[in-house]
Amino acid sequence: MSTDPIPHASGVRPNVIWFMVDQMRAQALSLAGDPNVHTPNLDRMARDGTWFTNACMGFPLCCPARGSMLSGQYPHRCVPGHEYRMPPAMTTVADPFNAAGYHSAWLGKWHLDGHHERHHRGAWHIVPPERRGRFRTWIGYDNNNSQFDCWVHGHDEDREVPLYRLPGHETDALTDLLLDQIDRHADQPFFLCCSVQPPHDPYSAPAAWAGRHNPAGLELRSNVPRGGACERQAREELSGYYALIEHIDHNVGRLLDHLQDRDLADRTYVIFVSDHGDHHGSHGHFKKMTPYEEAIRVPVLIWGGHRWHYRNQRRVTHPFNHVDLAPTTLGLCGLPIPDAMQGYDYSPVAQPCDPTNGQPRHLIDPPQEAYLQCVIPTGHGPSIDEPWRGIVTADGWKYVAVTDQPMLLFNLNEDPYEHCNLAWHAHARARRQELNQRLARWVQDTGDDFRLPAFRDDGRPQAIATLETRFAERWHKDG
Repeated sequence: MSTDPIPHASGVRPNVIWFMVDQMRAQALSLAGDPNVHTPNLDRMARDGTWFTNACMGFPLCCPARGSMLSGQYPHRCVPGHEYRMPPAMTTVADPFNAAGYHSAWLGKWHLDGHHERHHRGAWHIVPPERRGRFRTWIGYDNNNSQFDCWVHGHDEDREVPLYRLPGHETDALTDLLLDQIDRHADQPFFLCCSVQPPHDPYSAPAAWAGRHNPAGLELRSNVPRGGACERQAREELSGYYALIEHIDHNVGRLLDHLQDRDLADRTYVIFVSDHGDHHGSHGHFKKMTPYEEAIRVPVLIWGGHRWHYRNQRRVTHPFNHVDLAPTTLGLCGLPIPDAMQGYDYSPVAQPCDPTNGQPRHLIDPPQEAYLQCVIPTGHGPSIDEPWRGIVTADGWKYVAVTDQPMLLFNLNEDPYEHCNLAWHAHARARRQELNQRLARWVQDTGDDFRLPAFRDDGRPQAIATLETRFAERWHKDG
């Protein structure tokens, strides 16, 4: 691959901005059909750009997902669990941008320094310069779960930034810092990351957004148990969750308008992404750490570049995963993708049409599955306290296994809310065996180490076959 970035038609290298949020599930967009939330600016990104409708985060937990997004490597090679440190020497997406002369900046939540909250509050933990991913500007915090009391520190190019408290609400303040970075570096190519903690709990939105949603009037997903504590908690939390999402949408609108006002929209790509989803009562679960749709599915939207003028929404159904973000970002700018990155470059579908024929660009041999993992469980609830591996397929199936045993099997085409688990259904035996074999290839090809279930040639679990043999021998002996 060429080491020179592909220039924009104007001769200027394209810019890229990540607007990253925490714990926003893919279903929580008005364009995705959620009747409880109004997201006109995120809808605008999807309408005028590229919307990955089946995107997921293969490890639905902050630290592993963020490590994979930055490094392009799977969690078992990067950040295997909660509060694990990303190796300081590991190549990050900032490195190729720095080498190509870009200004790189990280603003906001990091959560990759391995700080343990039980020692002291993560917002006051100072991340050493050598563990900031080599961004030229880094103004952030390792972790902070107080949206009106957000503290940041770091460096702004050669100037150290001592610990200070952001004014007002975190999402507003970090967006202000992002707009300032755009203005200060508009005369050079830039790669900027704005990482906000909302809509992660606590669900504390500014006054103008708080109280917009009546818990009793919310329309819950069909897989939320009704009539008890689970429903009550889901309604109460979702009212604040949706308020935070609408506030995020407001700030995304500020960003898009600012780029257009500065005549930067036609050479700047904006990527909106979340690190994982949130159950909010679906299947009786809350927060993340399961393979269910509400936890793994996230919004991934790419807007901008001179393609946005065409207003031609493109919906991509391939299973975009966390490891694909860095290669896709580099691909948008024509930069070389480091060999260590394990993800796929989806940038062709977010770029303008091929000038030779006017047709949309197409992907070459895209993945047919996204690889799902829980490498090291968090050990605290609510979560699944077992390692698991799985895949979601481009043709709408999901298969997940714990060690030696199938766990989940869903036909998402017919059962999008995952009401019927087919993992042990006899009529799904052939599909289960096929998907187990496909999952085994991912385990092997990614250098993972996980013991999957063993099946006989007829698709029956080897463990059950062994059990039947033991009982048959016993009955024969006793008879």
